[in-house]
Amino acid sequence: MRTILITGQGGSGRTTVAAATAVAAAREGCRTLVLSADRTDSLGAVLGTPTGAEPVPVGPGLTAWRPDAAAGFRADLVAFQERASSVLDLLGAGRLDAEELTPLPGAEELALLRALRDAALSEAYDLLVVDLPPLPQALALLALPEELRRYLRRLLPAERQAARALRPVLGRLAGVPMPAEWLYETAARWDVELAAVAAVVDDPGTTVRLVAEPGPAGADHVRVADVGLALRGLPVDALVANRVLPEDTADTWLAGLVAQQDKTLSEWRATHPVREVAHLGRDPRGTDDLTALDVPPAGDRPARVEWPVTDRLADDGVLVWHLPLPGAIRDELDLVRRGDELVVTAGQFRRIVPLPSALRRCTVDGAALRDGELRIRFAPDPRFWPRTR
Repeated sequence: MRTILITGQGGSGRTTVAAATAVAAAREGCRTLVLSADRTDSLGAVLGTPTGAEPVPVGPGLTAWRPDAAAGFRADLVAFQERASSVLDLLGAGRLDAEELTPLPGAEELALLRALRDAALSEAYDLLVVDLPPLPQALALLALPEELRRYLRRLLPAERQAARALRPVLGRLAGVPMPAEWLYETAARWDVELAAVAAVVDDPGTTVRLVAEPGPAGADHVRVADVGLALRGLPVDALVANRVLPEDTADTWLAGLVAQQDKTLSEWRATHPVREVAHLGRDPRGTDDLTALDVPPAGDRPARVEWPVTDRLADDGVLVWHLPLPGAIRDELDLVRRGDELVVTAGQFRRIVPLPSALRRCTVDGAALRDGELRIRFAPDPRFWPRTR
């Protein structure tokens, strides 16, 4: 299955491009689902068909879905209260009724992740088109499954379950009930669900499509996006230059904007697979307008971004870990080794990644940023590295 994640510059027409991509794929005979996390029905406005909590058909081969975050939030919290009743009673906590619950900030994004997982597991579609928030929020959303799984492993490690037989004794000694079995069961269930979402994001068939308007603001946004996406290891299959103005204009004011767009497009073509989408002169509404937009097809998916380790022990006595970070600025990079993990910060983005097995027995020997690639040197730790005669 193919998944295209649409994100980019705020106000650049991401939802319109997502809808147009889905319409084009469906007209080619591809069973397509387009997902959105917007609280307001901007996707339905563009498609000309209202969308909501249940998938709705838009046309032959095309379905749209805007998951109901409120309903899912209420159901999850009520179920949690039921299972944690003994602890809540001990604390004297009052129960919340479903009718008084309102979704917290971020509930829309969580509902979108769950819908993405369900759609992928259903095998009912050939293509998933996901209308994500602007890039910084989109990257935080896509990183959520990986980060939550890490938190669960730290807070409720699986090996603690081996001590379940001791909990009644420990509870009597401490004077309070120890965590019940359902807590570990719930953590295990969450881990499975998060792993399913992470599998969709990390799947070779999943790519990102950036949307930006050519111009100074769009150029700055794409530079930041390149760093953030590379740090997540997400490949970009196309940079959609949206709302491109026509070249042949007699209007002096528009001619200045066209020259500005041309300059940015020339820079983008040197580093990205660019697809220009012309300005229709109006806000697209309905499938006919969306068809008129020349959006890129699903097409071939680029290879995933690799972080290889090269062996330079014979020459320099080190192993080198290569992290492609195009557009990164040296002064905005930071590295911290924490046990078997490496905390990498690039500008406003941060990721905690596990070290490859060979590097866990090494110490960090330095790092350098060259030609858009961060190269981290690791020297073998004599305490753990096999000795040679």
